Amino acid sequence: MATETTSCTGSSLLQPISEMVDLPLDQVNFVVCQLFALFTAFWFRLYLHPSKTSPFIRHVVATLLGFYLALFCFGWYALHFLVQSGLTYGIMIFTGVEHMHKYSFVVALGYLTFCQITRVYMFDYGMYSADFTGPMMVITQKITSLAFEIHDGLTKKEEHLKPSQKYLAVRKMPSLLEYLSYNCNFMSILAGPTCSYNDFIAFIEGTAYQRSLPETNGKENGKCKQSDPSPKRDVILKLGSCVLSLLIYLTLHRVYPVERVIEDPTITSQPFYLRMLYLYLAMVTLRPKYYFVWTLADAINNAAGFGFNGYNKDGSPKWDKISNVRILDIEFASSFKTFLDNWNIQTALWLKRVCYERCPYHPTAATFLLSALWHGVYPGYYFTFIMGIATTLAARAVRHNVRQHFLGSFGLKLFYDVITWASTQLAICYTVVPFVVLAVAPSLKFYRSCYYCLHVTCVLLVIALPVKRRSSREKLQESGSHATDGAAIPSSTDTSRIQKQKTT
Repeated sequence: MATETTSCTGSSLLQPISEMVDLPLDQVNFVVCQLFALFTAFWFRLYLHPSKTSPFIRHVVATLLGFYLALFCFGWYALHFLVQSGLTYGIMIFTGVEHMHKYSFVVALGYLTFCQITRVYMFDYGMYSADFTGPMMVITQKITSLAFEIHDGLTKKEEHLKPSQKYLAVRKMPSLLEYLSYNCNFMSILAGPTCSYNDFIAFIEGTAYQRSLPETNGKENGKCKQSDPSPKRDVILKLGSCVLSLLIYLTLHRVYPVERVIEDPTITSQPFYLRMLYLYLAMVTLRPKYYFVWTLADAINNAAGFGFNGYNKDGSPKWDKISNVRILDIEFASSFKTFLDNWNIQTALWLKRVCYERCPYHPTAATFLLSALWHGVYPGYYFTFIMGIATTLAARAVRHNVRQHFLGSFGLKLFYDVITWASTQLAICYTVVPFVVLAVAPSLKFYRSCYYCLHVTCVLLVIALPVKRRSSREKLQESGSHATDGAAIPSSTDTSRIQKQKTT
């Protein structure tokens, strides 16, 4: 039954609700805790506003609430969050800043991998529901990001840093409370998203609203008005998106499970194009699960006042600083890069900052492999991300050699966009099947049923279509275009910051 609790390590208080809605208890605990975090976030913003209380109190409350939610969802397994954070904080304090970032990276990722191995191979292989290593993945991102940011801030000169690294660089060592609050606050402890340390501290201290809107009414020409904009409108819109995503997932994905394209004879006996159509429908109805989790997490942070990203041209506030997904851009993406740029955005930025920008050899391949290792030890992850390397290189080759021939007229451009949209969606579906089924046997069975078509196509395209070597300036401009986690490394956030720094 769906209500079995053998895999739930947290509280059993909500077992009656689990039986009522016929969902696993750990999933019920997760959703209820996120809803509790949402209401708490509104309270946190209104009653513990920076103008009413000190950063110390805000840190303490955010941390204690985070640990409470972790204990409720994962029981004593939540102690792993403290162990991982404690080990790496000790490294940061007692190791020289010259090598601290490397040691922190190895220890944090190693401890995460150890926990993933023990959970997967000693307890419940193939579990699809929530588990304690999920939050540890986000904490690992924060630990490693902060280590690199401290290293940049304390060991490098300004002129040796990229514009985005200057913005992120941390100039002093955080206290233990600040460190734990950053890693384990109630807004992101269960589902993230990750964020930069400087952005989080600015939120806690109340300085995040200093990006302001120029006055246009003529009263104070040339000055800026300081304001504390309300996130209510954006939170309501994101909650509406959550409800719609959850309904689509719970109703339609049961009709189109991915496994049927591998195991069900009524599907596997169909012509190739019909099987691909079924696979597309299966993935379209699966993705709303991720939309729900990420959008709800974004709404929680916004409700607490975190995520403000300046103002639009019409004066309305933007609350997308830590958004993790852009749904319409994903579903209507007409290139592999565009699709990946808008999926799991904060993870993609993390991979860009700690791996792609710093790896001296084969950064694209290294970034994909790090993403696979970060996700866990299931073989399907490695099948997906290794295939992602080939798909990225092939997509890049096609774009460099073919796209310019279709820009001469509206009709040609429209034709190109339709073809590339269909190709992109099918390529994504083909690539992520092992990510969903996890194991070796079904992954290979799926590949054989498709005659390894995308594998062969990507190899032929990379061989047949040359890609000119780019200048350093071009590489910098497109440094966000390389894939990770089922996500490319988007450059939109960093680009906006760079442009603002240039103008100032």
